[in-house]
Amino acid sequence: MELYLKYLKKYEMQPDEEEPLGLLLCSEGNTEHIELLMLDEQNIKVAQYLTVLPEKQWFIDKMKRAILIARELRDDRK
Repeated sequence: MELYLKYLKKYEMQPDEEEPLGLLLCSEGNTEHIELLMLDEQNIKVAQYLTVLPEKQWFIDKMKRAILIARELRDDRK
């Protein structure tokens, strides 16, 4: 992914464009492993997609965790 992004930046990017962004989609498994491999690369993002709709509680838990993380980031910036 990093090689592809660097190629795009060097050979394909137009002067008025922003830097290319890579997105890794994971259906299951531990996306943290992928994130740990790319801690220094800001233009590569990891996302999980769902192949089956989970229970409502799963969404509630995800939302609560996202809010907690956002608050921690906000507090760290103060």
